[in-house]
Amino acid sequence: MTADSTSSSAARIPERPSLDGLEDRWTQVWREQDTYAFDRDRALAGERGEVFSIDTPPPTASGSLHMGHVFSYTHTDCMARYKRMRGFNVFYPIGWDDNGLPTEKRVQNYYGVRGDASLHHDPDFVPPFEGNAKSTKSADEKPISRQNFIELCDVLTVRDEEAFESLFRRMGFSLDWSISYRTIDDHSRATSQQAFLRNVIRGEAYQSEAPGLWDVTFQTAVAQAELEARDYPGHYHRVAFHGADGPIFIETTRPELIPSVVALIAHPDDQRYAALFGSTVTSPLFGVEVPVLAHPAAEPDKGAGIAMCCTFGDLTDVQWWRDLQLPTRSIITRTGRMQAETPEWLAGGPGAGLYAEGVSGKTAFSAREAIVTALRDSGDLDGEPTPTQRKANFYERGEKPLEIVTTRQWYIRNGGREADLNAKLIGMGQSVAFHPPFMQARYANWVAGLSGDWLVSRQRFFGVPIPVWYPVDEHGEVDHDHPILPAESDLPVDPAANPPAGYEEAQRGIPGGFVGDPDVLDTWATSSLTPQIAAGWRGEGADGTGESPLFAKVFPMDLRPQAHDIIRTWLFATVVRSFWEHGTAPWTNAAISGFILDPDRKKMSKSKGNVVTPEDVVKEHSADAVRYWAASGRLGTDAAYDIGQMKVGRRLAIKVLNASKFALGFGDVTGDLAAQVTDPLDLALLAQLRTVVERATAGFEAWDYTRSLEATETFFWSFCDDYLELVKDRAYGSRGEEGAASARATLRLALDVVLRLLAPMLPYVTEEVWSWTHEDSIHRASWPTVLELPAGGDPEVLTAVAGALAAVRKVKSEAKVGMRAEVTALTLTGPAASHDLVRAGEADLRAAGRITGELRLAEGPEGSETVGSDAVLIPVEKPKTP
Repeated sequence: MTADSTSSSAARIPERPSLDGLEDRWTQVWREQDTYAFDRDRALAGERGEVFSIDTPPPTASGSLHMGHVFSYTHTDCMARYKRMRGFNVFYPIGWDDNGLPTEKRVQNYYGVRGDASLHHDPDFVPPFEGNAKSTKSADEKPISRQNFIELCDVLTVRDEEAFESLFRRMGFSLDWSISYRTIDDHSRATSQQAFLRNVIRGEAYQSEAPGLWDVTFQTAVAQAELEARDYPGHYHRVAFHGADGPIFIETTRPELIPSVVALIAHPDDQRYAALFGSTVTSPLFGVEVPVLAHPAAEPDKGAGIAMCCTFGDLTDVQWWRDLQLPTRSIITRTGRMQAETPEWLAGGPGAGLYAEGVSGKTAFSAREAIVTALRDSGDLDGEPTPTQRKANFYERGEKPLEIVTTRQWYIRNGGREADLNAKLIGMGQSVAFHPPFMQARYANWVAGLSGDWLVSRQRFFGVPIPVWYPVDEHGEVDHDHPILPAESDLPVDPAANPPAGYEEAQRGIPGGFVGDPDVLDTWATSSLTPQIAAGWRGEGADGTGESPLFAKVFPMDLRPQAHDIIRTWLFATVVRSFWEHGTAPWTNAAISGFILDPDRKKMSKSKGNVVTPEDVVKEHSADAVRYWAASGRLGTDAAYDIGQMKVGRRLAIKVLNASKFALGFGDVTGDLAAQVTDPLDLALLAQLRTVVERATAGFEAWDYTRSLEATETFFWSFCDDYLELVKDRAYGSRGEEGAASARATLRLALDVVLRLLAPMLPYVTEEVWSWTHEDSIHRASWPTVLELPAGGDPEVLTAVAGALAAVRKVKSEAKVGMRAEVTALTLTGPAASHDLVRAGEADLRAAGRITGELRLAEGPEGSETVGSDAVLIPVEKPKTP
């Protein structure tokens, strides 16, 4: 290796190096010089293997980032920087996930408004207030038109994204900011709509009117992947149905659903009820005749072993209803309240009056109270309700249990109903290398356990509109069986605002006209296309048709980084869309990060209120220190939020500055540096460094950058604590020019390599030091190899001499004299094999240990390297202060 002597390094080294100001300075330089820009021309002219493409997670642009973002994005950035230094053309885009429920909730709370599709747009609308940080109640929110609501969403997400970008830049993430997107921008909407239309045309997407999970608070359908099972307090009610031979008792936590019962279900092997199968019973209070049927999903050991099937109380009811072809008697509406009109199957029955007076239009809670009171009065309640905790399905962002409501929704086939498709999607996941490998099982287990197709329509506002209209027949009925689809060249479209081709706006909603689909796509239906959005799959022409020539150079992408909790959503959904559109997995590698835990070992999340926002942490400890903490956490492993670890990282960064100032403080070192290294101690250091380079490289290649950091950091501290002390005098010329040249060349070589090994983790301090002796950026420099370092040298020489120096230091410390005290007689005891090693570095040992007299080596057992009792120490007096 030849040293860079384009200008004097000494002139560039600051008098007092400091971390202060590094982030502002280098962030600006990187921005001005496009240090991390993807080379599009090189990609188009070159081979696919020259590109390393990353499907960067688009953070949800609602509110503020937390330490979990910093943690996982640092992992990705370390790999991106490593690949760039290995010569890859790194495609590293940034997107913002700004549509969906989190944004809508933030807008509702921030502005005190809620969307109302029945209202018209007000071009002069001014929100009631701005900046409320607390959750608002629906009753206190001002209803505004869909378009006004979307406008506010657009304003606030842009504001949030600017704050996010500022933090991401400060963290040193080497993103190419010229390759960016928003999941609600025209390109993203058009891409999402185009992929969905192709799913529809090929039969992979379909609509169906069927029972599904419904969140009454957010007024939207919910997909299986968005569920959380939570404990919910309730009561068991032992209730009598009436059979020919007497009462049949069931136990239920939802007596308010008795008006909707369609059957009693028991297990086919349950002998207690075998004689009842095929007979009928009547419901209490309402006198509705229902069959007693068998189904293997019934649980004999749960409650009374026989359960009422209502349409619908839970997902098991849906399964029974579908398998046994039962009638539909829904009474719960989209608002979570009971149907206002008395159902036809109850009309004229004994309970019609009870329903009209005690149930109609009531909440589930109020209806339950009325039903239980009536059951108690009629004698159909056996005993009093027993408190219990039951498992209920919640929307992951919701606070009330989900109801099951029959609605018309759009679905994409995902293997939940087709065994062959399920197996293919599991196999596609196996073609992706998961890091760590055990995370692949989470993917496979999720796919294998699916019970239905992917529900992709949502009854919300700020999302990608479903690009479909429906004709209205001459009787004013909507014909859902013959949807009107737009041309791909017309995308994006909003069916709520634009008429389809061949129609005029005046024909909306009238006989012979059309209606637009009122729903939007699930946010995952757009986020599942991030590789296609970022890489220009839709194309770049005015009509948006035809793939971008870049697409084939970056897809399938090389890396999908993400957290493990969204394997079931983002990762799986992306595989599904790629399977249908391209017939291949969307990436070759998936790097799965763990969670950040608070001091109580709980996951940090906004919903739990235990998050730490990173802005102040980064300002206090530095971006490099925070990155050090993040890089110390391995993929797939949850990590504790640890200020102590950040302090260690800050100390390391400061040490890099100070040690580099010394190592580079001997003026310009020119010529072939490797040829100038002649001293055994110097060769020993570089021999150790060759091993570190191999370990650090192997760590990154195994997706274990933590191993790379550990190997490099351990070497660096040894370099500072031992080697620098040993060669300090020689580097200043105490043993002549040849000895000084060897030490100085070794210092330059070692530092040059160590800086590059640390660069992916500590980008600021390494760029700062690199700039003292180089014109280019360290982040565009090549990753070090063992070939850069001179061959030969025995690494044990440095180990032995450093051990001897440690023994000298120990005896001085025990004698309570300073480290500069002279040693006039010394015996070192240790294995005979180490004697020659110590002698090889004796001159440097004498200088560092201030050994001025005889140095004897005595034989002792392995591990007994000590200073003999005949050591004579002469303290050095401190100069008196004038």
